[in-house]
Amino acid sequence: MLPSEIVQQVKRIQFHTGRQVSDVLAGAYLSVFKGRGMEFEEVRPYVPGDDVRTIDWNVTARVGEPYVKRYVEERELTVLLLVDISPSLDFGSARRSKREAAVELSALLAFSAIYNNDKIGLLLFHGAAEEFIPPRKGQKHALRVVREVLARGREDAPAPQPLNPWHLPRAIWRRFRRLRAETAGAGDPGTPERATSIAKALDFCRRVLPRRAVVFLISDFIDEGYLPILRSTSRRHDVVAVQITDQRELGFEHAGLIALEDAESGRQRLVDTRSPAFRAELEALAGRRLGELERDLRVAGVDVIRVDATQPVIEPLLAFFRMRERRRRR
Repeated sequence: MLPSEIVQQVKRIQFHTGRQVSDVLAGAYLSVFKGRGMEFEEVRPYVPGDDVRTIDWNVTARVGEPYVKRYVEERELTVLLLVDISPSLDFGSARRSKREAAVELSALLAFSAIYNNDKIGLLLFHGAAEEFIPPRKGQKHALRVVREVLARGREDAPAPQPLNPWHLPRAIWRRFRRLRAETAGAGDPGTPERATSIAKALDFCRRVLPRRAVVFLISDFIDEGYLPILRSTSRRHDVVAVQITDQRELGFEHAGLIALEDAESGRQRLVDTRSPAFRAELEALAGRRLGELERDLRVAGVDVIRVDATQPVIEPLLAFFRMRERRRRR
């Protein structure tokens, strides 16, 4: 049974993001993401100006008049959200944490996909693939995706429900269990490691998706060693990296001596924020990290959306859709 607070939050998110999708995002999403190809719809009489390469010679020979084949775009897409739920996402210096920003972004993408009759799926990860919801259609399914992202990491959240093998073909069920065990590594496959592993999540995604999909990788990207598999994944799927940041991660204000703790390793360090040199060095390091990350992702052929948890989520998403639309028109 879900805690009533989670249920209420899901309803608020549905109301808030649902209006944004119907009013703003739905058209932009549709114009940016295309289907897998062209699907035959019908044959019709030839009209001067039609491309002669579309003539259906069998029908033309049978009826004695030229007919052409008409195709429509195969619209249905598969969208998979890879959402980082590592402890570093719990950080937030304003009214919401990076995790809450990731929840809102996931809701916008899930409802946009469902609004356009696409399939939406979810993979929650940190040290390993923790929970996988196969892509499906429908409003209830989208709400489940939002609920799982929202509930993960809460002490009062119910344990994730395993996939029911009776709802899946036996071969797919066995494959899912094998892949989850492989990506979890040593130990109990259902118990993820503490540190983030984007590489394991991408490997799981690459092996569990049989066809080309749109993959949104939502994380703060505090990790290393994932670029080779990211490049490999982007050659098969349309991968979009969404980096969740917080303004406080880019620099400190004068706050005296403070103790910092790494949310994932548990290491602690005492720093003196009174020092202008320390604050300047921290800002330079943060800026350099962001620049190098964006460069590496673009070299890997992956578009980047940067979301500041202290600001509205919809603006960078709209900016990304506009950028994609301009690039398609060139």
